[in-house]
Amino acid sequence: MTIKRKVEVFSAGCPVCEDVVALVQRLACPSCGVEVLSMNDIETVKRARALGVRSLPAVAIDGQLAGCCVGRGVDEQALRAAGLGQP
Repeated sequence: MTIKRKVEVFSAGCPVCEDVVALVQRLACPSCGVEVLSMNDIETVKRARALGVRSLPAVAIDGQLAGCCVGRGVDEQALRAAGLGQP
């Protein structure tokens, strides 16, 4: 019995997202079930929030956000450090 690995790719449909989709599909093995999820769907947005997705594209494997996708996203402190809101 082969156990399928569940791979979810959260995508906004942009060129960068499409590159990640292609990468995941290229790396996937026969026991990987790859699903591309559109952030235009409210259920996908709920799922992404539950997993902690903060930026796109993002990949979750077996219900866990991949390490490369954790802790990213817009951060107020980083924006301020870059000069946002300063004359």
